[in-house]
Amino acid sequence: MSIASHVAELRRKHEALSDMVEKEQRSPGTDDLKIAELKRQKMKIKEEINRLGPH
Repeated sequence: MSIASHVAELRRKHEALSDMVEKEQRSPGTDDLKIAELKRQKMKIKEEINRLGPH
């Protein structure tokens, strides 16, 4: 897998996590720990994207 395709996959995962966070935040009875974990995952992916650089 090339770096560019890896970054593209990471961006897709980041977007999917963003959607999940938004969905959870709108749901009644939202689990704050679940949202926090999703946000941590998003941050790790964003850091990896930044580390690999724009491709």
